[in-house]
Amino acid sequence: MSEPNNFNRLVDETSPYLRQHQDNPVHWWAWGEAPFAAAIAENKPILLSVGYAACHWCHVMSHESFENPEIAALMNDLFVNIKVDREERPDVDAIYQKALAATGEQGGWPLTMFTTPDGKPFFGGTYFPPDARYGRPGFPDVLRHISKVYADSRKTVDEQASRLTTHISGPEQRELKESLAVAALDKAASHILDHFDSVNGGLGHAPKFPMARLFEFLWRAHCRGGETRLRETVVLTLDRICNGGIYDHLGGGFARYSTDERWLAPHFEKMLYDNAQLVDLLAIVWQETRSDLYRIRIEETIAWLEREMMGENGAFAATLDADSDGEEGKFYVWTKAEIDKVLGSESELFTEVYGVSPSGNWEGKNILNRIESHARRLNRDEENILASARARLLAVRGHRCHPGRDSKVLADWNGLMIMALARISLVFENPKWLALGKSAFDSIVSTMTWADSRGRVRLAHSFCDGRQQRVDMLDDYANMIGAALALAAATGENRFVEQAAVWADLVHDLFWNDGARRYFFATSDDKHLIVRPSTVADSATPSGNGVMLDSLARLYHLTGHSRFQSRANDLVDASGGEAMGHFPHTCAFLNGFEVLVGGQQVVVVGSRAEDAVQALFRAALRGSNPNLILSTVAATELLPASHAAFGKARIEGKASAYVCRGPVCQAPVTTAAALHDALLR
Repeated sequence: MSEPNNFNRLVDETSPYLRQHQDNPVHWWAWGEAPFAAAIAENKPILLSVGYAACHWCHVMSHESFENPEIAALMNDLFVNIKVDREERPDVDAIYQKALAATGEQGGWPLTMFTTPDGKPFFGGTYFPPDARYGRPGFPDVLRHISKVYADSRKTVDEQASRLTTHISGPEQRELKESLAVAALDKAASHILDHFDSVNGGLGHAPKFPMARLFEFLWRAHCRGGETRLRETVVLTLDRICNGGIYDHLGGGFARYSTDERWLAPHFEKMLYDNAQLVDLLAIVWQETRSDLYRIRIEETIAWLEREMMGENGAFAATLDADSDGEEGKFYVWTKAEIDKVLGSESELFTEVYGVSPSGNWEGKNILNRIESHARRLNRDEENILASARARLLAVRGHRCHPGRDSKVLADWNGLMIMALARISLVFENPKWLALGKSAFDSIVSTMTWADSRGRVRLAHSFCDGRQQRVDMLDDYANMIGAALALAAATGENRFVEQAAVWADLVHDLFWNDGARRYFFATSDDKHLIVRPSTVADSATPSGNGVMLDSLARLYHLTGHSRFQSRANDLVDASGGEAMGHFPHTCAFLNGFEVLVGGQQVVVVGSRAEDAVQALFRAALRGSNPNLILSTVAATELLPASHAAFGKARIEGKASAYVCRGPVCQAPVTTAAALHDALLR
């Protein structure tokens, strides 16, 4: 029999996901020193369960197994049970996902790992049903079997744990020695086009993920060489995503991925990081295409962000759940009868445009989409009718049971969104979006920093219910550095460059891996991490090493300080060949490399308030140039002496622009037309 539920220790945790499990009859521990000490003292293996609040199958396993008193009793009797929020501790998740992959199993969430008392993995899986089904053994049988193996074959268990730990302690991938060059990027972009869906867009078949960094990689290759097929592939994919059911046509925002090849049926959870990366990419592509569809999706998604995702400290919450009332997607889908009742005479046009039918397009209900009607040209009156209909349906939907919201604020995901807001505010000249990003940045600096024992001011990874989680990851700093540099370009405030430089130096102090010559993912503060991951591979978010390469390149171009260039070169020399060899899973790193070797800086000398300066900015942003590094200075003497534009003057008292590559600047220009021409050279 299990002990009383007061042995569940999650009630005081900061993570909403962990608190979702506070009433389980399982004697959950949060990650920390105490559960490892208990496991060693009791000589019990550890059951490590990793998930997150918006995860549908995490909820299923929780309901089926963790809320089941009999199964919980087995867990309590046989194991020390640790519950981890993968968003709060991505370092822990990364280690054990890699261990699971080493056993030949497909990773994902929930992650269920069994470890020795000191945390070394020896067996694992993802979702286990309460009884045998789907070709999977029942969870109680797994628990009994693992406990018996641990008791009867301890030597075998220890050997397996040592092998797995050694494997995951090694290099992330086999080292590849070939050097990285722009020509190799072009070749890779052309080759991968054969794997894209030429009808629906996207890579491969179902499920399909909105792989923003890969699409950016292809778009960059198009910008370099002008290849039409690259452009068409990116535009086709973005058009299909923006018209598909993966997009919330009433409330704005993109879901995590599509379960089908047409982008119709999403996995309904909404993640802050997906939406940040997609609006950023849409803006880059809009600069060339001027697509109204992309502009509207950006506007609607930022409206969703403001309406539903504001966090308690002024930054942005993490996720919206896929489920409501225990059903996936229930909040978002409609019957035709429901729509007819709300819209009356306007229902006919709406249901035709948004693919609504009496039989539905998903489990008897309708996911709103414009997949079939996207090419239909509507007049202004029809579009006004649809806008009115969407507003009325959104109001009705607002009275439904809402999906759960994970309200914790994550520094790394917020960095991605702030970066996007700053960039799109420049592109669309929208000061409101800039203010939103700037406010979130300042809120994180004021509420999510702390001084360690050496006086270093560090970033807290997570903030919830007024409490910081004083654990920091490479991605927190990398993405917030990127956000600071984007804000510097958008505001002209040098404080953001200064903050980025401070954080970049701190990253080198906390995370630099001398052996691999790249950055660790986690600090060495947590002694219970069995390894310190170090990777250039992207996950659903860009790799910290990739974002750092981009940011170090931009810092070098902005400041001229050689330490930033030297660190970026170290990353490329040590990991560039590996990143190229494992494309397309390393696009953030490869995109950052292009900024390092192809960064095009425009230094505008003058006040941001001058009309002439604004005209020069518009000229610089007229085309799609992901390598653009834009800055303003009142006088170039204010630049570091090592900067290429140091000491260069305004021409005839006019606002002047210098286009610089590395240490060389072109002759200054004073008109928008001349600047546009200079950027094309």
